[in-house]
Amino acid sequence: MTVQFHGEPPTHLTFTALESLGLPHASTTRHCPDIAPPADPVMPFGPGAQALFRRSDLDLSRTAYLRQVHGNVVQKVEGDSQGFMGQGDILLTSTLGLPLSIFTADCLAIILLDPVAPRLALAHVGWRGAMQGAVIAAVHAMAKEGTQPAELWAAVSPSIGPCCYEVDHLVIDPLRQAFPAEWERWVAPRGQEKWMLNLWTANHDQLVSAGCRSERIHNARLCTACSTDRFFSYRKEGSCGRQVTVAALSSAHL
Repeated sequence: MTVQFHGEPPTHLTFTALESLGLPHASTTRHCPDIAPPADPVMPFGPGAQALFRRSDLDLSRTAYLRQVHGNVVQKVEGDSQGFMGQGDILLTSTLGLPLSIFTADCLAIILLDPVAPRLALAHVGWRGAMQGAVIAAVHAMAKEGTQPAELWAAVSPSIGPCCYEVDHLVIDPLRQAFPAEWERWVAPRGQEKWMLNLWTANHDQLVSAGCRSERIHNARLCTACSTDRFFSYRKEGSCGRQVTVAALSSAHL
């Protein structure tokens, strides 16, 4: 089992591999209470969400979050830093107990854990982030701090799957230019200048190219667009709420 749902109706899920490594974390569903899209400087977690995740050793009253812009900029968060951390799509920390939060509604939220250092990063990746190699940037940033990429564990949140993500030349042309040798592996022709884009495979391949072990990359493989009873999907619903993926290093990583 890759993931386990919690609550009835389910408010969030966790990854069994990350649980076994002692990482407090969660990816929420649309049934999680008191979550708002982050807006500087408004704290995105209300009392209901804070109480729910306090039981999982996640103190959301001091979480770090970003104004996400579909890029590959890494913001390092250390010590007493918390709250709104500016613009970017990747958060990186080695501070124990400091939750990092990424918000999505079809895009991928990817957790990267180095249990040896210890070190943690969370990345927000849509097609623009994939084109810019956001997960590669995240791994390189961790490596610059001393992480060995082969030591990393990765988890991919519920996100739009290859079954539902139809794109056209506005997406394919820059993707082809950025990854000329790989892009065809990540798409399936749909006809009439349309393709189905597989962001799951694209990010898996990019993680492996950055030095991660394939067997340590865990994907929930839950399509948000297929499951609007559980998840928000911008592609299916337009303006909607957001899932949040949150994680924090714990004393288990000392």
